[in-house]
Amino acid sequence: MKREREIRPIFTRRALLLGAAELGAFGVLGSRLYRMQVLEHGKYATLAKHNSINERLVAPMRGLITDRYGTLLASNKRHWRAMFMMVEAPDPAAVVTRFAGIVGLDPAETARIMRDLKGKPHYIPLLLKDYLDWRDMARIEVHATDLPGVFVDVGASRVYPFGEQMAHVVGYVARPTQAEAAANPLLALPGMRVGRAGIERVRDAALRGTPGIVQTEVNVHGTVVRVLDRDNGVQGRTVQTTLDAGLQSIAAQRLSGQSGAAVMIDTQNGEVLTMSSEPGFDPTLFDTGVPESVWKSWMSNPRHPMSDRATRGLYAPGSTFKPCTALAALEAGVITPQTRFFCPGYLKLGNHTFYCWDHYGHGHINVVTALQQSCDVFFYHAALLVGIDRMAAMGRRLGLIGRLPLGLPAVSEGFLPTSGWARRRRLVWTKGNTVIQGIGQGYTQVTPLGLATMTARIATGRAVEPHVARGIGRDLLHQDQPDRWPELGLDERSLAAVRQGMFEVVNTTKGTAYGARLALPGVFMAGKTGTAQVHDNTQAQEKANLSDATLPWKFRPNAFFIAFAPAHAPRVAVAVAVEHGDEGATAAAPIAHDLVTAALTRDLRAAPPGTVVETPAEASAGRSGPA
Repeated sequence: MKREREIRPIFTRRALLLGAAELGAFGVLGSRLYRMQVLEHGKYATLAKHNSINERLVAPMRGLITDRYGTLLASNKRHWRAMFMMVEAPDPAAVVTRFAGIVGLDPAETARIMRDLKGKPHYIPLLLKDYLDWRDMARIEVHATDLPGVFVDVGASRVYPFGEQMAHVVGYVARPTQAEAAANPLLALPGMRVGRAGIERVRDAALRGTPGIVQTEVNVHGTVVRVLDRDNGVQGRTVQTTLDAGLQSIAAQRLSGQSGAAVMIDTQNGEVLTMSSEPGFDPTLFDTGVPESVWKSWMSNPRHPMSDRATRGLYAPGSTFKPCTALAALEAGVITPQTRFFCPGYLKLGNHTFYCWDHYGHGHINVVTALQQSCDVFFYHAALLVGIDRMAAMGRRLGLIGRLPLGLPAVSEGFLPTSGWARRRRLVWTKGNTVIQGIGQGYTQVTPLGLATMTARIATGRAVEPHVARGIGRDLLHQDQPDRWPELGLDERSLAAVRQGMFEVVNTTKGTAYGARLALPGVFMAGKTGTAQVHDNTQAQEKANLSDATLPWKFRPNAFFIAFAPAHAPRVAVAVAVEHGDEGATAAAPIAHDLVTAALTRDLRAAPPGTVVETPAEASAGRSGPA
């Protein structure tokens, strides 16, 4: 008992000390827990959030392109795709290899991915496979634990509802090059596209939009568990063009099976209503990559479907150049509306004979009748009197050559020879060169766009400038006023003579395009036919007046027709070119007739910028998820 009494105080002190130590330890722990869970809750919640939630940029939806009424010319279609966040995988190359074994990748896809693994920043998602089907997605889900960082997402591809009909003017998009992505990391985002041609290229900055952010929850293996939040960014702005999809379809259908172009301009405001080039190509293929076999077929096609004949096709315009020659001579005062030349069917110049298309001759003829019947001899004389320099100056004044602010890339300026140009190239310029220059042959090279612009300026007497973009978003790019264009400063009597000649081309029985007159009551069209040789016929062939229709197709003349209507209050101007069409009156004029008739029987007033008209199918393709 005595022993127990001696030990008890010692035990009590030890128990108290141990209890105090335990209490102190629990107090410190409790204090620490209180500090972490209450006082510093926000700090550690943020750290925990960053440990389990990843944020990644997503490409925005590309802006729409519409015609003047809001009809979609370029939109977007959603689809599924497999993506890869490299930062979530310890060995990205191994993940790609496993993915290829599970889903399947062709050699080209594998090579692209391996390039991206080395060159793309790891914080930017990498596209593994586009256009997944349900079977592909099932395989990815089943093997999710073996594919850290891989997830399925919604992408968008570019859709062109009018396909080949609008390919050259609307253009197409393609994936950015490595150099472009290196210069602008946002272009490295999967789904980002760069405009490569047409309006897609010129208005690329407005169409791109602003990237968004997606927050995803991932587990310890790097597998996406769920999407917590998604901001799709800001879609690119809508670009409204001046084009009329209905008129464009008419032009494409009428040119179908031929090589050629048709351009129609609203003479009041310079808006391009139609810009068709045939044959065309499928622009949607560029979004995913043109198959090699298709590319080879395009490149080997003798009709060159990739060439935009409307803005870059260079042609000798033939007799459609005669209004320019006439105006140059009238303005220079070397002829008057009453001046008459005798046409016996030819013009002898030195030891060479230059024939008229009608080798029987037109007799005594003035400028109005010469335009009406397209007399070559009259314009041989006029060209010799006015000279090449003043013809070239008039061509530039009329917009036939020179830079036009169209709003499309790589528009050809055309070419008219001058004496200075000949001297610089040490060419011996003869009167014979001037003679054929007067009827739109020789070194002369113009585009259908240039011919349409010249026609619009002759019709109005103003320096009309064509353009194809009408508005961006809700902003109007150009004034919609008939009097915004400055006067050309041409004598009204000179213009009246040329307009009268063009009127008689279509509306009198001796006119070369009498068959193209309009059937609209009280509405008349003024025009000019053109036929330009592409093959050197011998003098014997010319003298014999042999039919060019007997020649092989590639040797037949190119056919042209220019026109404006209504003749006495012009609203539209048009130019049509048909390669190897033989005669302008039979090949090109009927196409222009149909376009002008359609244009004058429809309301050309455009919808406000930003208006979008969608069919149910287009709305589904452009705004909903994959089916």
